[in-house]
Amino acid sequence: MIRQSTTVLDWLKYASTSLKSVNIKSSQLDAELILQDTLSVAKTFLRAHPEYIIPEYFLPILNARLSLRVDHVPIAYILKYKEFYGRKFKVTPATLIPRPESEDIINAIKILNKDTVSKSAIDIGTGSGILGITTSLECPNIKVDLSDISPEALNIASINASNLKAKVNINKPFSLLSETNKKFDYIIANLPYVDKSWQDTSPDLRHEPALALYADKSGLELIFKLIKQSPSHLNRDGLIFLEADPIQHDAIIKYANQYSFTKILQINYCLVIRLKSK
Repeated sequence: MIRQSTTVLDWLKYASTSLKSVNIKSSQLDAELILQDTLSVAKTFLRAHPEYIIPEYFLPILNARLSLRVDHVPIAYILKYKEFYGRKFKVTPATLIPRPESEDIINAIKILNKDTVSKSAIDIGTGSGILGITTSLECPNIKVDLSDISPEALNIASINASNLKAKVNINKPFSLLSETNKKFDYIIANLPYVDKSWQDTSPDLRHEPALALYADKSGLELIFKLIKQSPSHLNRDGLIFLEADPIQHDAIIKYANQYSFTKILQINYCLVIRLKSK
């Protein structure tokens, strides 16, 4: 632990080495993020002033935050925010941390939402609200409901909606589509899809809510339940935007075909299926 007369360069070297020793690949970046956030300075300041002596009263905070990261607490939980689609979202251990691959869902929505006619959407398992809020802000013609089984997650989503001035409707907590009678043009869902048997998961995951990560039946239980419930909650030619590992897409498409859905688009982790017209 570093004490007194510590320069920016000294602390970054110490922190980066500590993080590298526990196999954190983003050791340098994480050290910089912790330091710039704690000091409330830009990254350019750190690089322009490596000789700057860190005020002593910051050191306990820095060392405590570094200890959390050494224990593989995700950097987003330490900083209490994560950027998604160019916006800053509040996150807590009650919510899953936004992943870059989730941006493909927003890209798919923008591709398929080609006109300005009013549409409706529900973001199932919204967590911190990233997908529903971003959809509302990127596509103003879409009226978005946010839904989650977790009251804590919905509270964070509500804070993010307020901070980002997104006009979305926050539902009471419920599972999937079980307690809504509404119909929508779009269903957006980043549901738990990680199979507990997968061996290549990061140790950081143990700090994220298991409820938002893991599902039975090879990770597909909740996705299958949603597909089964969806036909009665979608308007004509309605779409479901799903996030899942690409290795799961074929199984999802095969299952969805039983409920009159057909695949229309795949972008990396994003899979879009359409309810066939009768």
